[in-house]
Amino acid sequence: MKQDNKKGDELMSSNYIRFDWAMKRLLRNKANFAVLEGFLTTLLNEKIIIRKLLESESNQEDEFDKYNRVDMLAENSKGELILIEVQNNNEYAYFQRMLFGTSKLVTEYINRGEGYYKVRKVYSVNIVYFSLGSGKDTVYHGKTEFRGIHQGDMLELTPFQKQTFKVDTVSQLYPEYYILKVNDFNQVAKSPLEEWIYYLNTGDIPDSATAPGLTEARERLKLDKMTKAELEAYYRHLDNIVILKDNIFTERAEGRAEGREEGRAEGHAEGRVEGRVEGINEGRLEEKRETASNMKTLNIPLDVISQVTGLSIEEIKAL
Repeated sequence: MKQDNKKGDELMSSNYIRFDWAMKRLLRNKANFAVLEGFLTTLLNEKIIIRKLLESESNQEDEFDKYNRVDMLAENSKGELILIEVQNNNEYAYFQRMLFGTSKLVTEYINRGEGYYKVRKVYSVNIVYFSLGSGKDTVYHGKTEFRGIHQGDMLELTPFQKQTFKVDTVSQLYPEYYILKVNDFNQVAKSPLEEWIYYLNTGDIPDSATAPGLTEARERLKLDKMTKAELEAYYRHLDNIVILKDNIFTERAEGRAEGREEGRAEGHAEGRVEGRVEGINEGRLEEKRETASNMKTLNIPLDVISQVTGLSIEEIKAL
């Protein structure tokens, strides 16, 4: 619980607007595209120019999702689609959610009857504030490649395909995924991407940060540029994020405690039941042995005793 409160204090003490709120309210303005372009240029390691923003799946669903998640869909100068999503709290099927999001875009942004060569390139950029999967890094990149089962070679495009599709590799035709586990970043930023992750984690932009887009963010995402009404709405948003995290933490702690109690109770009950069952079984076995012993003294054939009692001939001989 203390850890969540500490994170809440960090949210409140920053001089800059959190990225998810900026995505909701500020970065959809074309005048602020430079912030997004800088972030994507740094992450994708190529110059990104946003041509326009498109309708995404948000706008927004239920009360929980309103504070938990925000997404934005952009189209760059090459006609590629970039889906940016911020997720504040845990979703156990998030990997499948990422797949669903890109698959939906692939099918929505091609007209009926168009050839498959018209399928758009999709980037899925996921900024997550929870522990997704199991790994040591803070930034993960996923792409599709085809390797030979027998030869281990990479399946490549033909020269004609490269010229037609204007790409060099098969993976460039498929959706690519980026996962930024920003909560796991706890070191000094040493690269432009780490400077961005530091801001995404803490909400702070050091004076020394020079990554593309952060200079614009430093100018345009200051809290003191917000009106009183905007500030009130913003702090309500932060409060709700902290409350959500608190509630989830509490529910999990209570769930674990209840699980342990139920486990202990079930263990005691199962122990009593198992003890009774074992006692009954042992009593029945002893009864069979006694019957077999009595029959043996009467010189009844061993195979007959075995049929009557269910004991093996070896067991009967040992009596």
